[in-house]
Amino acid sequence: MNIILLGPPGAGKGTQAARLVAERGMVQLSTGDMLRAAVKSGTPVGLQAKAVMEAGELVSDAIVSALIGERLDAIFAADGQNGAGGAIFDGYPRTAPQADALDLLLTERGRKLDYVIELDVDEDALVDRITGRYTCAKCGEGYHDRFKLPKAAGVCDVCASTEFKRRLDDNAETVRTRMAEYRVKTAPILPLYEARGLVRRVDGMADMDVVGTAIAGILDA
Repeated sequence: MNIILLGPPGAGKGTQAARLVAERGMVQLSTGDMLRAAVKSGTPVGLQAKAVMEAGELVSDAIVSALIGERLDAIFAADGQNGAGGAIFDGYPRTAPQADALDLLLTERGRKLDYVIELDVDEDALVDRITGRYTCAKCGEGYHDRFKLPKAAGVCDVCASTEFKRRLDDNAETVRTRMAEYRVKTAPILPLYEARGLVRRVDGMADMDVVGTAIAGILDA
């Protein structure tokens, strides 16, 4: 099963991808993570990417496609050995040419894209969700101003620390900017996949277990 998982920052995409990895043996493919890993390990494609980045240029679609091709070969080679459950594409494709490239990469390997799953969110509710979150500065346990307060005010439930922190970018202006960027980036590819009947939408504002069950229902249909 090979899917594209879409959703703006804060929609719970990372949580759901992690569940699919743990429960179905899928592999999450984030182009940013793959580029950093390839550069660090010094693979042929990684060396190409490193040279481009050191020159202050953007990594080309061709290099990104080659990087994804390498990773897909490793994933699909494991299919018959340990039950690898396919790929979750995160952050790719973002343009029509990239969508065409992904189709070609999969076809060359005798595979196909099964679904494009978008976590649908309400912008105002998402702003409320993100701007209210904070974590324990010591152990990292997550809290929220309205949805999950510590049982004892000002004391972490897990480690009893009294120090908490918030991400600097968890503010309304930044969240709305991210939403706008997401819409711009996904606008070119959604109509392509909708025309092919691949798009499924899930209520990203629901409880994460409900979202996970909905995604499972799509994949098991």
